[in-house]
Amino acid sequence: MKKMILTGVTALALLTGGVIDSGSIGSSVEAAQATLKFKDVPSTHWAAAAINSAVEQGFFQGYADGTFKPGSPVTKAEMASILGRLTDQPNAAIQETNNFTDVPEWAKSGVSAAIAKGFISPANYNGKLDAKASLTRGEMATWLAQGLSVVDSDYKQALSDVTNTVIPAKEYFTGKLASNQKNAVAVVLGTGLMSVANDKNFGTDRTTTRAEVAVLIARYESVAKTKPADFQGLNELRAVGLTGTNLSIIAPRYQVFPESRYPESYDYSRVTGDFTKIRNKELVTVTNYATAKIKNWIVINPYVKESERSIYYPAFVDEKDILLRGAYYSFTEYDLNIKNSMNRLQAGSLFNSPTINPLTSPNSKAFGDYAVPHINDLLGSKGIFNVKNPVYWGEGLLHFDKTLGPEVHLTLKDGTTYYVVPN
Repeated sequence: MKKMILTGVTALALLTGGVIDSGSIGSSVEAAQATLKFKDVPSTHWAAAAINSAVEQGFFQGYADGTFKPGSPVTKAEMASILGRLTDQPNAAIQETNNFTDVPEWAKSGVSAAIAKGFISPANYNGKLDAKASLTRGEMATWLAQGLSVVDSDYKQALSDVTNTVIPAKEYFTGKLASNQKNAVAVVLGTGLMSVANDKNFGTDRTTTRAEVAVLIARYESVAKTKPADFQGLNELRAVGLTGTNLSIIAPRYQVFPESRYPESYDYSRVTGDFTKIRNKELVTVTNYATAKIKNWIVINPYVKESERSIYYPAFVDEKDILLRGAYYSFTEYDLNIKNSMNRLQAGSLFNSPTINPLTSPNSKAFGDYAVPHINDLLGSKGIFNVKNPVYWGEGLLHFDKTLGPEVHLTLKDGTTYYVVPN
């Protein structure tokens, strides 16, 4: 992206296009009309409406040749200048100093404003923003999530709650999602601010384009006006991060087995409906082939319309998949420690439950596209595990029909029992 080297805020009015100062384009009507003339932004362009709005609000302008260049990358300095001009964004309670030494003169005030509004934390950098470099999607996620945490303290809490969550992005399952960006990626996915690409990667290292930024501006302003609790996806990500399961969000009918149905002599204090009490702890197994722990348990209701689906649906379930008798999908991440040797069938005998079943992994295309760890990747000849500590996702069914055994009953070595049933 070409820029003239100017001094002061007037440099934001880039004569060859780019980010502009709010007063450099004339009336909003003229701006809106200008976008309609961009040769490379037809009305059918996926971001046409957002580009129109962004130009109208003074965040961008076109180039002298009549183009907008929607696919061109945006630099950190340019994005900071845009974020710094979001008028509804409050200032952060703790103000950090702009100590960056590599910000061009034209962008200094914009970067300072973005810092003041909480989007950028100089403490995360070593004195240099690398302001002229293209902004990556990972850094964009971080900036936007930090901005949300200033708008509402519950967004700040959400950033903490998702620390141990499962993120429906290919990089998470392949171990390539950087830990310092994971929480921010979870929040922007959970709110719908950003999404995975067609290849199922979030693309933290990919650059952010002018068209994407135009869309993100509008989305951010909308999300910032919405309470975190109003996003089901974010609620699921927080629940999994904190407890290991999204059961309470997707299947709230499942509750702890009532005390009234136990014998009076039974010590009911050992019964729990809190999955945190058994997550990542050694469970009692029916057979003795391996010790077993459950890292995460994801439940998906396949019957709701797309807007109400679990945020995990795209990573586990294909559109064509249909279940019978009202069952929900149950996907469990197992952490097994094989004592001698164990085959697939013996893994399936560890628990006597249609819901918690290590026998098979999903065969959905979605599961493969997201590269979720599959049992087949861990089996050698004759279906015998070729590793002693297999970690993979299994598939089961969560039933509501009492004739099909809907109880989920897991017990720890110390006697703690996780026991939930549909009420």
